[in-house]
Amino acid sequence: MKKLDKKIGLIGAGNMGEAIINGLIKSGLCRSAQIWATDVRGARLRQLKETYEINTSQDNIEVFDQVDIVILAVKPQHMDEVLQGLASTFPRTIKGLKLIISIAAGFPIKRIEGHLYTPLDENSKGLLPIVRVMPNTPALVLAGMAGMSGNRYAKETDLSEARTILEAIGKVIEFEEEDLNAVTALSGSGPAYIFYVVESLVEAGAGLGLRPSRALTLTLETIKGSIRLLEETGEAAASLRKKVTSRGGTTEAALRVLESHRVKEHLVEAVRAAAQRSKELSQL
Repeated sequence: MKKLDKKIGLIGAGNMGEAIINGLIKSGLCRSAQIWATDVRGARLRQLKETYEINTSQDNIEVFDQVDIVILAVKPQHMDEVLQGLASTFPRTIKGLKLIISIAAGFPIKRIEGHLYTPLDENSKGLLPIVRVMPNTPALVLAGMAGMSGNRYAKETDLSEARTILEAIGKVIEFEEEDLNAVTALSGSGPAYIFYVVESLVEAGAGLGLRPSRALTLTLETIKGSIRLLEETGEAAASLRKKVTSRGGTTEAALRVLESHRVKEHLVEAVRAAAQRSKELSQL
């Protein structure tokens, strides 16, 4: 991976913030000295400094001023306060380009702009391009899937930098912002659906007399193997499913139960409910 010759500051250093720090360093994209992080918890900052040898501060404004790329990694309920604090220090004219990347779920670009752009003249707004990102928790093991969308000031170079950062913790696809509710419902919440399936399969195996640890191994390896088969063959999931399903066999008996309970329809309904809730949250 190419190196990013920029200073990066994370405002908020929770699990996702640490995943980004770990990915930036582990991938070789950045050196520790290029990374800054803030958090309200002093103990958390000490732990991150000891683990990754990064720069830390409890002053958001200090870090904002120091870096070229600002990653807003605080919880959505704290974003308004954080953004107000940053904007209160802005002069009318910003001197240099500073890319803003937000990973706060359900927090739309227009709301970020409402805080950061209000004190600025039109030219300075263009120097603070904003990219909104919806990551997911597998980023914690550098296997994340993210969707991203830039605002009207985000140029291809800005989007490329955001993409490079996100690729240090997984994969990323660019979307129109209006599609991020669907991205949230499918990949943002998606790990929970998979964990739910794993819970159910392990419980089923244990109920049939298998040791839970062995049921878990069987389940995880089956899921991993199935994903690999999908990726390497390029076949549709429906096609591969039919190949496993022999007439009158065990798989057909199982699928008949799933179909009788309309499991596929309920899964689609669940994702739609998540998308609707994401839309509602973004309008608060």
